[in-house]
Amino acid sequence: MVRIGSRRSNLAMTQTGLIADRLRAMGHEVEIVEIVTEGDTNRAPLTQLGGTGIFATAIRNALRDNRIDLTVHSLKDLPVAPAPGLTIAAIPARADARDALIARDGLTLGELPAGAVVGTGSPRRVAQLAALGLGLETREIRGNIDRRIDFVRGGELDAIVLARAGMSRVGRLEEITETIDPLQMLPAPGQGALALELRSDDEALIEVVRQLDDADTRAAVTAERAVLARLEAGCSAPLGALAEVTEDVDGSLEISLRAFVGRTDGTFDLRRSQTGPFDQPEQLGHDVAELLLADGALDAFPSDEQAPEPTPGGLLPRDADPVTVHHPQAPRSVKK
Repeated sequence: MVRIGSRRSNLAMTQTGLIADRLRAMGHEVEIVEIVTEGDTNRAPLTQLGGTGIFATAIRNALRDNRIDLTVHSLKDLPVAPAPGLTIAAIPARADARDALIARDGLTLGELPAGAVVGTGSPRRVAQLAALGLGLETREIRGNIDRRIDFVRGGELDAIVLARAGMSRVGRLEEITETIDPLQMLPAPGQGALALELRSDDEALIEVVRQLDDADTRAAVTAERAVLARLEAGCSAPLGALAEVTEDVDGSLEISLRAFVGRTDGTFDLRRSQTGPFDQPEQLGHDVAELLLADGALDAFPSDEQAPEPTPGGLLPRDADPVTVHHPQAPRSVKK
């Protein structure tokens, strides 16, 4: 029996159910165990609670205490620092990483009038909305998908921005009025991807779970999270990143990475991009982070919460890898 721990929100249970179904199809018995996290019970803004890691702490404690065997995280909610005693054994194929708008009257971002109020709990989204110069106002909101959509339906907000992947997984794509182009809004590092975490000493289950790993997704999110690891300054650092696996002219796999850093008031924004080898995603993430730093990314950080000083060669210490993954030996897939 594999006990999978999950937050009890509809989205979390749906994502956990997807993995449970895949394990059952492989011949394993599965039980889903509901776990309440601080992020589920405390309605304060994430910037006050200490970031999205609050969703992972209770579940990780349950893993360490052997109350569950496996958990399914939204990777964008997972801190970049590895958790002692735990391993991300698989990152399955990613869903659409883009953000999505749900607006009154079926409006798109460009059709929202100046002064329209857009709800989001993400400083990253606030900063990129401000950078578009559309004259939109933003309001801090939290809650599950239903609660957020109700703000629009009830007329309290003109629109909200959510991850398209979440809307897809709960079967509500028809309510999206616009899927936002990454040229306008880059997603959070790891957005749309799931991380399957378990105890590092559970070798038998690791061998099972690693079969669900997707090499392209793992490479892309490793590059994105390497940017975050280098520029990490808590929730007050609005940062977006998106990596995509492509082929060069010779047919070799490579990774194209774009990143954004900005201020939530729209007075500063910076975008940089670079392409690198498929087998060096972490180095690519570090390189893009160094480009951002060289061009003034520190200006996006509050004066009391600076990004770390560059390390020699632009690399993080070896004990600060952005994600710890058991690499499967399956051949890499090719994105056409």
